[in-house]
Amino acid sequence: MKIGIVGLPNVGKSTMFNAITKAGAECANYPFCTIEPNIGVVPVPDERLDRLTELYHPEKTTHAIIEFVDIAGLVKGASKGEGLGNKFLSHIREVDSIVEVVRCFDDPNVVHVDGSINPLRDIETINLELIFADIETIEKRLDRAKKQVKADKKVQIEIDLLEHIKQTLEAGKSARTMEFSEEEKELLKDTYLLTLKPILYIANVSEEQLENAENDANVQKVKEYAKGEKASVIPLCVKIEEELAGLEEDDKQEMLEALGLEESGLDKVIKASYDLLGLMSFLTAGEPEVRAWTIKKGTKAPVAAGKIHTDIERGFIRAEIVSYEDLIREGSMNVVKEKGLLRSEGKEYIMQDGDIVLFRFNV
Repeated sequence: MKIGIVGLPNVGKSTMFNAITKAGAECANYPFCTIEPNIGVVPVPDERLDRLTELYHPEKTTHAIIEFVDIAGLVKGASKGEGLGNKFLSHIREVDSIVEVVRCFDDPNVVHVDGSINPLRDIETINLELIFADIETIEKRLDRAKKQVKADKKVQIEIDLLEHIKQTLEAGKSARTMEFSEEEKELLKDTYLLTLKPILYIANVSEEQLENAENDANVQKVKEYAKGEKASVIPLCVKIEEELAGLEEDDKQEMLEALGLEESGLDKVIKASYDLLGLMSFLTAGEPEVRAWTIKKGTKAPVAAGKIHTDIERGFIRAEIVSYEDLIREGSMNVVKEKGLLRSEGKEYIMQDGDIVLFRFNV
């Protein structure tokens, strides 16, 4: 699963990518510094794994992972090939969701591609380019569907849906602002619309703005816009996050305390990105390994078992499950069993986030 980090040039996009992945992507004060996308695979912070590690003292602890892609900065006209528009659009088609970095700080030493700070204008610049690209996609799809409708009347359902989406896009709104039935979602699966991808906005503020970021005027504008897109906003100071990322754990905690923060903004971004993809983790715990396994929300037990090994899915008998909260509260698996808190679940069981599981199987 890939998350694409997008933004106009010089908004802090590559700096944030560097901080998230510590991958050292090139970062400079001029447009199009990032041309080919940088990719970084990062662990998803999960305090539950830390607690389970203290409990089991395993040989290793393995976090769930998520992949971030730093995509070239976009400018007006990208949908017509301006700047690195064609590359931008092809790279963004390949990701599953979008993190858009929006500049909310003023700094005369960092040039703004449009000459002034205006977060709403910046968001609309990017979103309109994605909308224009989607209109082109929809029009091509409509042409094809209209040729097929004579042979198959069912295609009319698709035509009506595409026309409705086109109207929304032409009104300057993203496809993600619309409600779709399950049947319509199925029809849209292979359209790969850019504005249908889930999005998370990062309001990049200065160190001075950070303390009162939630009430900052520019951040409020981003939040108001995001509400219409059913999207979340995380305010953070990318500059500080970059400093935090370079520190040892003890020094990092000390700096967070000094800033009055419980966790780094980047930890929030990674967790929110994971959630944005509709993902969650079930856990396995024992002396060899404590591990988080990534699955889609709504996954049934046998499919989850297949994440560990296809043989376990094929020979699935049952899942023995205890909730993370119950295990931590009781302090050991023996006490959990004595109190009858260990459940036996079958093939129709839908996994819950934080389930600690032992799969029984026979092949």
